[in-house]
Amino acid sequence: MPKEVMRRTAADNPYLHKDFHGAMSTGIAYLHERYGEEAVRKYLRQFVEAYHAPLKEAIRRRGLAALQEYLERTYGIEGGDIEIACSEDELVLKVAACPAVTHMREHGYPVADLWVETDGTVNKQLCEGTAFAFELLEYDSETGRSVQRFYRRAS
Repeated sequence: MPKEVMRRTAADNPYLHKDFHGAMSTGIAYLHERYGEEAVRKYLRQFVEAYHAPLKEAIRRRGLAALQEYLERTYGIEGGDIEIACSEDELVLKVAACPAVTHMREHGYPVADLWVETDGTVNKQLCEGTAFAFELLEYDSETGRSVQRFYRRAS
């Protein structure tokens, strides 16, 4: 019988990393307990600069439309219930329940006390060096429900 070879790449599979959030939460809790709140924020800022560099560049070039596309794609993949209102100068994201928090709670993973910084610090750093700023208007630590605002900085 001839040998059969199956060739696949990661792109052939649906992208889903929900258990990543449990590991991230554990890492955040460890940093917080061992080194304090600022260590968590520093780690998340470094993460953004490494992982989200292409997104930051897209925001610089294309504005909030690039961020809207990213958010719709990411929350779509993770099954998040969101509303986005976007103009050239402002994007408001309403998250009914954070898919990561929902997944962690359903599977018994602890949710780090500073999990909110995955919105707050991450999005502030994402805007750093762009024409935009970020503010977290509402956040519920039980569900991850939030209202987030990205807006054009005053000239």
